[in-house]
Amino acid sequence: MSKRNKIIYWIATLWLALGMTATGIVQLIPVKEEAEMIQKLGYPLYFLTLLGVWKLLGVIAILIPKFGLLKEWAYAGFFFAMSGAVVSHLAIKDEASALFGPTLLIVLIVVSWYFRPETRRCSSN
Repeated sequence: MSKRNKIIYWIATLWLALGMTATGIVQLIPVKEEAEMIQKLGYPLYFLTLLGVWKLLGVIAILIPKFGLLKEWAYAGFFFAMSGAVVSHLAIKDEASALFGPTLLIVLIVVSWYFRPETRRCSSN
């Protein structure tokens, strides 16, 4: 893996981890605005706890060495959660600004996944 690709991977992965950790914590607390938003989208409040726990576990999975299959699941879970957020905001005709966060995280998910080193991939054996 080239030095350029490693730099791209780590920048995207650290920003992804930061974004998922921050939103996961906000969902676990839960912050009043987050609770109002999840209800506006039509989801029950306990959904915040589920999202928060899974985001924090996913961050651990993508940052620790090895465990390629676990990383694949974490990336997939992140992608499903963020694409679900985009679709949910579109479904209620939310403001375009509501799409920025989840769309940015989708970009970071794809970039991190694409540029991940061989040691962080599923082995083909």
